[in-house]
Amino acid sequence: MSMHRVMTTLGCALTAVLATAWSAAPPTQPARPATTVRTNDGPVRGAAHDGYRTFEGIPYAAPPTGGLRWAPPHRAAPWSGVRDATRPASACPQPAGEVPGGSTDEDCLHLNVTTPDSARPGNSRPVIVWLHGGGFTTGAGSSYDAHRMATRGDVVVVSVNYRLGALGYLAHSGLPGSGTFGLADQQAALRWVRSEIGAFGGDAHNVTLAGESAGGYSVCAQLASPAAAGLFDRAIIESGPCTGSPDRPFAPSSVPLSTARAAGADLAAKAGCGSARDALTCLRRVPVSRLLAIQEGDQHPAYATPLLPVDPAAAITAGRFHHVPVLIGNNHDEGNGWAAGIVQAGNPVTPGTWPDVVAAFFPAPGQAKAIVHEYPVHRTDGGPVFGAVIGDADFACPTADSGGLLAAQVPLWRYEFADEHAPPLTAGTPPFPLGAPHASELPYLFDLGGRPRALTAAQHRLADTMIDYWTRFARTADPNGPSTPHWSRRTVLSLAPDHIVPTRTTSARHHCAFWNTLG
Repeated sequence: MSMHRVMTTLGCALTAVLATAWSAAPPTQPARPATTVRTNDGPVRGAAHDGYRTFEGIPYAAPPTGGLRWAPPHRAAPWSGVRDATRPASACPQPAGEVPGGSTDEDCLHLNVTTPDSARPGNSRPVIVWLHGGGFTTGAGSSYDAHRMATRGDVVVVSVNYRLGALGYLAHSGLPGSGTFGLADQQAALRWVRSEIGAFGGDAHNVTLAGESAGGYSVCAQLASPAAAGLFDRAIIESGPCTGSPDRPFAPSSVPLSTARAAGADLAAKAGCGSARDALTCLRRVPVSRLLAIQEGDQHPAYATPLLPVDPAAAITAGRFHHVPVLIGNNHDEGNGWAAGIVQAGNPVTPGTWPDVVAAFFPAPGQAKAIVHEYPVHRTDGGPVFGAVIGDADFACPTADSGGLLAAQVPLWRYEFADEHAPPLTAGTPPFPLGAPHASELPYLFDLGGRPRALTAAQHRLADTMIDYWTRFARTADPNGPSTPHWSRRTVLSLAPDHIVPTRTTSARHHCAFWNTLG
């Protein structure tokens, strides 16, 4: 196995470790029954809390099982009695990590609604639809407790499960929807929101699609998808730049349909279906646990498909995307978590090993030498330098590129989350300070797994400010308000406790001129 593959595998393993921070905590007190809401499919009864209501595990599409495995989402079957919506439904199939023990339940196309008490039909509130991250392989909408965003921002928040892994992104010749089933699920959830959210007190005509990491890249894909036209009105992209590419393995990206089909053929062969007369019928009989065991660790949506005709990077470069206002950003130290995990796994980054490490990720002639020169490793600083390379190449500079392309066409707001003392998402002591790594902004917006993070008073103020910015953007397409520092569209807003300031650009800090030259 190549060093590149080893390190990518280690990076995926670290992602799974980080995901344990999302696992749900047991409720501290029983919820009270909430008012029943009637949807077009049937009534649902949620739970009332202090200032907000939750409705969990609502099906937005039929279970993708049997003949519907690897089929576009179908409408959910109506029900007659009142459906219990006081607890989340199963996560989509995935290995153990964010979901303790993983999941093998394909009946997973559900969503969760969190509303402030003020939201009622006739008194509607803006809607934020949240797409979770997890490398298109792990994650669940129920991991994101959105009550702080809903109550402080006075918005309705919808979090979505969508198909993951091989079940979400298998491509095979003759299979409609190849490589994009998870993206199709997201669109089905958005159609449900347009149709049903008014009954929960949400404004069906003011919907913001938001996500982080793979969820952020999903927002990019939906911006580029003709089938998503009219399904949302604004977009928030966190650490999922639209110009990601497969040669930068830590950031989400899409691949050509031909590449996805080759991966699908490999999966079929591993499953014992490669020589079957009807490979798809054979694959639909393979147990979920077996599919999870043989699928690749990283997954990508496919473009050159009906749902995603072109790579999102090409779409925004050409201006062929849905022209809605966008809020986009990244974290200051995106790569540090992966670098720390790789170092802790027994791969030290020293002046002697650094050229080989770089060559494993950038094998093109001349690239490694240039990167080693631009990012020199001295005796004791190898881990953070490796983190800076990952962060700059995969996140900070592609986000700057994406922002520049989008800003030429639509109103755009850029941020950088820069709390160098952000609370860690995992236990243990890293080999070097992580600063503001990938996903570290999420506890400022959500209680991950229902567990509020221990924040200082200044960090609490930052969390409130971020929620104010995000929800005002969802309300009016302008994040500015009387109680927060002014955010100019001509600058990048740096978000840190007691230090929320606009900067002209973060490119110099992140060596983006170098990466643009390197290609």
